[in-house]
Amino acid sequence: MKQNFTVRQGALDGVETFLAVARQRSFRRAAAALGVTPSAVSQAVRALEARLGAALFVRTTRNVGLTEAGQRFFERAAPAFAELIAAGEAARDLGQRPAGLLRLAVPRGVVPLILEPIIGPFCQAYPEIELEIAASDEMVDLAAGGFDAGIRFGQFIAADMVAVRLTAPFPFVVVGSPDYLRARKRPERIADLRDHACLRIRRANGSIAPWSFIDGNKTIEAIVAGPLVAHDYPTLLGAAIQGVGLAQVPAPIAKAPIADGRLRAVLTPFAVTTPGVFLYYSDRRQVLPKLRVFIEHVKLRNAAAPRGGTRKPKQTA
Repeated sequence: MKQNFTVRQGALDGVETFLAVARQRSFRRAAAALGVTPSAVSQAVRALEARLGAALFVRTTRNVGLTEAGQRFFERAAPAFAELIAAGEAARDLGQRPAGLLRLAVPRGVVPLILEPIIGPFCQAYPEIELEIAASDEMVDLAAGGFDAGIRFGQFIAADMVAVRLTAPFPFVVVGSPDYLRARKRPERIADLRDHACLRIRRANGSIAPWSFIDGNKTIEAIVAGPLVAHDYPTLLGAAIQGVGLAQVPAPIAKAPIADGRLRAVLTPFAVTTPGVFLYYSDRRQVLPKLRVFIEHVKLRNAAAPRGGTRKPKQTA
């Protein structure tokens, strides 16, 4: 049978006072050390003894000594209380200056594009912060996973999150290698994709994502087929460069291979635009200095662009 264990309210009341008296062997000297009156010390010790059900001190007119119960309590309470004080100081330290472990959950595809330019300057500016980047394309619960913040496409961030824009809105583009496009007729319409090898991505929930397009004011989700299913966009991009098929990927990660001729964009009139990439976290009031300075670092880096600032994005997916 499961038992319920709770910390009794006031369980630590009087412990600090007891330790002061035990060390000073005097109620008066303990009161002076604590900055309270001797009567307040006496009342706190009496209340602790009543709660424990045992006398902790032997009092005479000249001396104060520990009873056997008091000695046992002192031997175990003193180091425990010292650890509690140290724990409080450690927590207070992290709440007052940028230090400690900063854990970010990010998709693999954004690491080279967004984080790599930030990591070096940030780590140099804040050497007491240990930055951990957990690269995964799965949607994660920040609190359950022990993360300070995450980075995701704006349409996948819950509306109750606080978000900092990292990129401007950008399209998803369909790309293929020159060799692939020479071997097959270049698609001009969305319907032409039925004759092509289309590389697809599996979502975190297990479903295979359709390809999304805009035709005028109409949103179209095309069910495509092909020889490869991956869990991240860089894998799809690499396969498209190798000529395996067409891939629909975020435009920023395709920019370089398009520029150097390894890929060509197709169906660009139908490209759908996403809100962009955001850093997000759960509660503005709970932001520790380590995360606050990271957010400021990101803002400063993007200060020249009109996309900077914080907002709560509307949940669209």
